[in-house]
Order: sequence, then C-alpha cells, then structure tokens
Amino acid sequence: MTQSVLFHLLLLVRIFSLTVHLRLATYENWILKPLNKVVFLDRDGTLNPDPGYISSINQFKFYPDTLTSLSTLAKLGFKFAIVTNQSGIARGFIKEEALEEIHQHICDQFAQSGIQLLGIYSCPHHPDDGCSCRKPETGLFDKAANQHDIDLSSAVIIGDSAADVEAGKSKEMVTCLVRTGRGAKEEIKLKDIGLEPDYVGDSLLDCTSFLCERHASTSGEDD
Repeated sequence: MTQSVLFHLLLLVRIFSLTVHLRLATYENWILKPLNKVVFLDRDGTLNPDPGYISSINQFKFYPDTLTSLSTLAKLGFKFAIVTNQSGIARGFIKEEALEEIHQHICDQFAQSGIQLLGIYSCPHHPDDGCSCRKPETGLFDKAANQHDIDLSSAVIIGDSAADVEAGKSKEMVTCLVRTGRGAKEEIKLKDIGLEPDYVGDSLLDCTSFLCERHASTSGEDD
C-alpha cells in the first residue's frame, strides 16, 4: 500500500469519526436539553377530525383521547397554544363569528379539563395571500412567543401536516407528527422532501406519552 493510499484511507476514517461524533453530540444535546413545557397544537386533524372547513360548532368534536391526553401533560405543568390555518374565512366558507364560537368552546373544554391554554392563534388568509402567519410561516408562533415570553427553541409542536413540522423545524422546536387527519399522507410527503419529525405517533395519545417520557428523562422523574 502506497503512502498516498494510506493517507487517504486515514483521512476518510478521520472524517467518518468526526461525523459520528457530531451526530452523537447533536443527539445528546437534544435528549438532555429540557423543554420549557409549552406545546403548540395544530387544530383540525390533530385535536379533532377534519371533514374540511368546519363552519359551525355542531360540526366540531374532539377525538376521544384529546382532552385526557392533554390533561396528562397539564398535570406535569405543560401549557398549550393552538396554532391553526383557517383559510375558510378568506374563502367565504366560515364566518368569523362561527370560528370565535368554536374557539370559545375549545377554551371552555380545556378549562374544564384543567388544561392551561395560552391562546388560540389562527390565520384567516388565503394560501395565495402571501401572509406571514399561515403555516409553515411562523408569524403565529412569533406572536405567541412575544405575548408569553416563550423560548420557541425549547417548545414542542404537534400537528398532522408537513407545514406544522416545517414551521417547528425552522424554530428549532421538538416536532411531533400525528398520523390522524392528514398525518399518514403527510408522513410520506415529509420523507420525500427529506424532513424528519422528531417523533411520529398514531394518535395524540402517542405523542403525549412520548413527551411524558421525554420530560422524565430530562427532569430525573420516574413517574
């Protein structure tokens, strides 16, 4: 073996070693970095079934495990904010009064279940409007962060769309994709574009269980 070949082999080994080290360091930092106990939630397809443009409170219902799942996290001190695209307003399918009624119902149900809701942040614009608040843009997250002094890089986003994951990744949040709603199809889309959520669960309950384990690993709690 010539010195030149040996040199290049040693160089490749060194590069591989550094790559593994950096990946392990990144993983270790993610595992050890404590969460600030703020979870951003998508609405349709994540908290409730999404038949398309829910225009009245009679069409809205939570998934069976929504409130119980979030209550479990609430007991650990987690707080929540809902971030939702509601282009049905701009399209004329939903009246603002109806949206407010639905969101008041959500607030009431959260309060009755002991779940602290910091706010519901919705984008009423059409996708073609080019606004800064429609996910995957981060205007809604920034607004919530400014109002409640939230470090977004230590927060969590749970949603059923690629837009939720993209928004979360852009703010260095822990990203959870749920396979309800559009989630199963969006999981394939994310793989195609090379964007990987930190966790993928079949239901909101799966995602909250993941966060409970994540919380225990960083806080030293056993329960």
